[in-house]
Amino acid sequence: MSLKVRLIALVAVCLAAVGGGVGYLVASRNHQKDVARHAPPVAQMSLAAVESQPRIVFVNKALGSSYGSVAMAPLSKLDGPRAISSTSCDRVYATAADVLCLSSDPGVVTTYAAHVLDNTFKATQKLPLTGIPSRARLSGDGKFAATTSFTSGDSYAGTSFSTRTVITPVAGKSLGSLENFTLIHNGESIKPVDRNYWGVTFAADDDTFFVTAEWSKHTWLARGSVTQRRIVTLHEDAECPSLSPDGKTIVYKQRENLPAGRWRLVAFDIASGKVTPLAETRSVDDQVEWLDDNTVMYGLNRTGTQTATSDVWAVPADGTGTARLLIPQAWSPAVVR
Repeated sequence: MSLKVRLIALVAVCLAAVGGGVGYLVASRNHQKDVARHAPPVAQMSLAAVESQPRIVFVNKALGSSYGSVAMAPLSKLDGPRAISSTSCDRVYATAADVLCLSSDPGVVTTYAAHVLDNTFKATQKLPLTGIPSRARLSGDGKFAATTSFTSGDSYAGTSFSTRTVITPVAGKSLGSLENFTLIHNGESIKPVDRNYWGVTFAADDDTFFVTAEWSKHTWLARGSVTQRRIVTLHEDAECPSLSPDGKTIVYKQRENLPAGRWRLVAFDIASGKVTPLAETRSVDDQVEWLDDNTVMYGLNRTGTQTATSDVWAVPADGTGTARLLIPQAWSPAVVR
């Protein structure tokens, strides 16, 4: 067989492979659209009716044409009708003034984006996002935005993954990756080549934040300073911290001796260092949000044939009580008062 014939055959095989991949994507999207068309409608109310009162902003996970859109429900009636916007996000967080939206656009080549939106869902700032959306946080006064994305691998459950976490002043210039901050461990500055950071939570002083620091397959709860560009490890075996409104307690997910890909929610008392397991015994792969001074909420995927849908659950933060369903068919909740 001549070189020309071999090249023609190779091109034909490549085109067939690409065509098959595109065909699969088209068929998959058509199937998803068909499922959406036949999904029962979710009860809705107007955005204006919700925006004027305390509310929870979340990603709508009810199957249908608005699946993945930013939604909100009044705190007084979380299991009732919801207001649904025309903006889609994979991960969302909100304050009274702004919404932080991490999104992906699946195509032949998937692209990712992060934006700060105003309360009309109009983009006011584009933020750096280099991979799969993972975690999003705004500081309480809306001064800072933090984003985490996977730049390789697609899950914290994996044995090999890489993340990129960036803090950016809202309406300002990005501070860059947290990998450029000085890392202090056991009183010494270290630079492990495989270090990763994810899951920022902000304190109220516009400087302090907490974050997961990871290297050599060990995770640490760490305290950071924006002005000093420094991160100091505090406590081992901690991921995706969330600081309480009073600044005294951090709830995070802990691996302990659980199988890979499973975690237990625990509360860490900053003053005493005491760790208390929460009453939620299912594995939670989420960064919790504080519903109030005593309760946290988080997303849990459904199982079986409903894995595309998730719900928001709540549990007391002191280890008492039981977990309860808070918002059905929802994900990535944020309280706005």
